[in-house]
Amino acid sequence: MDKDRIEGAAKQVKGAVKQGVGQVTGDAKTEAEGRAEKAAGKVQNAVGGAKDAVRDATQGKDRD
Repeated sequence: MDKDRIEGAAKQVKGAVKQGVGQVTGDAKTEAEGRAEKAAGKVQNAVGGAKDAVRDATQGKDRD
């Protein structure tokens, strides 16, 4: 598993928590920061997934 997937998942969780805190406290800035961090985590996770797919595909070709 690529480190980007792990870091991306962690960012998503952190962003979700931050977003929730912003919603509960009525702090629009914190809520927006949480949403942005969550979105960045999704992108990073997707990049890691793509790297994993490329790595798996190239390793599969080496075995043939």
